Amino acid sequence: MYIAMNRFKVQSGSEDAFETVWKSRDSRLSSVPGFVEFHLLRGARNEDENYTLYASHTVWRTQADFTAWTQSEHFRAAHRNAGDTKPSYIGHPQFEGFSVVEGA
Repeated sequence: MYIAMNRFKVQSGSEDAFETVWKSRDSRLSSVPGFVEFHLLRGARNEDENYTLYASHTVWRTQADFTAWTQSEHFRAAHRNAGDTKPSYIGHPQFEGFSVVEGA
């Protein structure tokens, strides 16, 4: 199993717009081979730096399935409007990929 995450620092006050874009997108993930599940996670608000932390979290059967998706038309279609919320980010999204060592 492979877990892919992108962390986003979203400017305070832009959370609703950021979430709306994610909720209304046409991800097509459910039709992609090897896809298991997706979650958009909202973390803590950092008052000192004026942002809320978010993570997109996808679970894949294998890292190869994830890599194949990133090179597919499904990926390009899912990210076509990703720039719509870019002004609400602080910096670039930070990718983190994990191979599952142990799970229940």
